[in-house]
Amino acid sequence: MVKNNKYKCTSISHILLVTMKSSSITFVALVLLILVASKSEAAISCSDVIKNLKPCVSYLVSGSGQPPAACCSGAKALASATSTSEDKKTACNCIKSTSKSIKINSQLARALPGNCGISTPINISPDADCSKIG
Repeated sequence: MVKNNKYKCTSISHILLVTMKSSSITFVALVLLILVASKSEAAISCSDVIKNLKPCVSYLVSGSGQPPAACCSGAKALASATSTSEDKKTACNCIKSTSKSIKINSQLARALPGNCGISTPINISPDADCSKIG
């Protein structure tokens, strides 16, 4: 008969069973951690949003006519990168907070997606209601 102070076991088979259960719990916890980490990495960041829309700033502040090609490329890249509801809300909140510090022409901002040939539910506005984006 084997005695183990930690588990108070009386047999080797019982020790093995306790060890296997502990290993299974550790394995499940590791898998969950990996899944959570990979999901959070997939979400777009505010720095990604700013990087994509940076070429649009001067146009949105004092531009006229059609947006520059670099602006439309960035807007298209942002539209492609925001495939999930979570990504769209993140992008919207980033644009909302950033546009509060920049006085943009709201008419140009509303027309930007159409002028760049994209469709997106994200508004470029300090007054955007990001909770309604799905």
